[in-house]
Amino acid sequence: MELHKKILLGSFISMAMVSCNTTNDNVESIPQEQSRSELLAIPTADIPAGFEQTQMCKDVYLPGEDNTSSRGAVITNKKWPNGSVITVSLNGGTTKVRNKVMQYAKEWSQYANITFNFVTSGTAQIRVTFTPNAGSYSYIGKDALSIASNKETMNFGWFNDSTSDAEFSRTTIHEFGHALGMIHEHQHPLAAIPWDKPKVYAYYAGYPNYWTQAQVDNNLFAKYSTSQTQYSAYDKLSIMHYSISSTLTTNGFSVGNNTVLSATDKQFIATVYPK
Repeated sequence: MELHKKILLGSFISMAMVSCNTTNDNVESIPQEQSRSELLAIPTADIPAGFEQTQMCKDVYLPGEDNTSSRGAVITNKKWPNGSVITVSLNGGTTKVRNKVMQYAKEWSQYANITFNFVTSGTAQIRVTFTPNAGSYSYIGKDALSIASNKETMNFGWFNDSTSDAEFSRTTIHEFGHALGMIHEHQHPLAAIPWDKPKVYAYYAGYPNYWTQAQVDNNLFAKYSTSQTQYSAYDKLSIMHYSISSTLTTNGFSVGNNTVLSATDKQFIATVYPK
């Protein structure tokens, strides 16, 4: 079977952090070009069940970094060396939450030649926090090594003991995918999603994302160039894909809430970190 390579963010994005963020404006560098009140809201009845409460993962760039020029930077050192044992500390959260994060993060290691070693002492390379209302986010690949040792490199902002296994799986595997260097699948160079842009702007302006039009442009509509990315087939089943309601596209195209690694995810990560 031919391996379908997916996009590896580590090869071309410069110091970006991706965040499933609702109110984490303290790290947001994108101009607030349009207020939330200026955007019309879509009635929630028009959004199928399961979409109106979905918190999405957002690209957040460091202060002073240009989000468009960062896309064009060819950075080759984001990927971890093959065979790496990456140390991870879990700071905060309940015993159940920490155990679930460990359980689902290890899904990647079944297919990639990478080991996540969860430690309780020393300075870990990936430092996970559980700060409520700060969104869920991760720095990209080895960018974590450039973050001050007293700062987190990943956060899960809505996990608690009542969180479902499906949500633990969806968000944990997604964020650890970013930590390995992967980008959002809907920004694949070959993704031809027929967005209904006015409705998308209105939807993401509301709860629980509260995004400006500029943030929607950056996080949904901007795609990566074929000359700058490692890719082949677009995969709507990828764990790295946003869910997309059929009401937000012009022809009914939709993507569900992907909660597990797809076949292509497994094949791709095995080519990036071969055993």
